[in-house]
Amino acid sequence: MASQDHTIPPEAERVMAERAGATTLEIDSSHVVMMSHPAEVTEVILDAAR
Repeated sequence: MASQDHTIPPEAERVMAERAGATTLEIDSSHVVMMSHPAEVTEVILDAAR
């Protein structure tokens, strides 16, 4: 989750993630967290695939 997201409010992301039973990682970033923090996003994806 991007804590500085101005496209999708972080509060809404938290509610949706909880409803889905998702595991999340919150990163101090804008909406495009995958561009500003690619290593962290990659690690979350790899963990989910294991």
